[in-house]
Amino acid sequence: MRGMSLRWQQRITLTQYEISIMSKRAVIVVDIQNEYFPPAGKLPLQGVEAAAANAARVIEASRARGDLVIHIRHESPTPGATYFAPGTAAVDIHPMVKPLEGEPVLIKHYPNAFRGTDLQELIDAEGISDTVVFGSMSHMCIDATSRAAFDFGYDTTIIHDACATMDLEFNGTRAPAAQVHAAFMSALAFRYGKVTTAEEFLAG
Repeated sequence: MRGMSLRWQQRITLTQYEISIMSKRAVIVVDIQNEYFPPAGKLPLQGVEAAAANAARVIEASRARGDLVIHIRHESPTPGATYFAPGTAAVDIHPMVKPLEGEPVLIKHYPNAFRGTDLQELIDAEGISDTVVFGSMSHMCIDATSRAAFDFGYDTTIIHDACATMDLEFNGTRAPAAQVHAAFMSALAFRYGKVTTAEEFLAG
């Protein structure tokens, strides 16, 4: 692939990238990792299996269209981390959305998948103007990455039923996962991108 920095090449082992990039769309698959899946994951999300199934459908269709499919994998930079500890099975991408050989896999350490990675460089090297974002978690990395994509000037689509989150609590008030998800998706839809379903996206 053209335009790759040495830093990006060091992070990813590419053989031959056999999928021809025919479209101007990048599909960013964020943190669909074992840590979020019960029973072994330490941060199980509500509806994560259904969200991953929708994500798998979108990924398959995107490959067939020639979209650039980019996988994001979170690893904690903190020594002795409880969650997303490097070198553990928890940080592996879940088998439901396993990358194909040669598809880019970027490791991130912050909620925003653009921060500290070569994601923007990789997208811009292909002259891509549209991004599609989905994965985990709705209120954290999906929100941060979608807003960053908009701020970088990309037309952004969020596949909301390919995302998952968890119950949250603030100041004694508990917010169920469905309400957390709805609040963040409605905020993104207000200005930052088009929020749609996998079915609607695949029909488009």
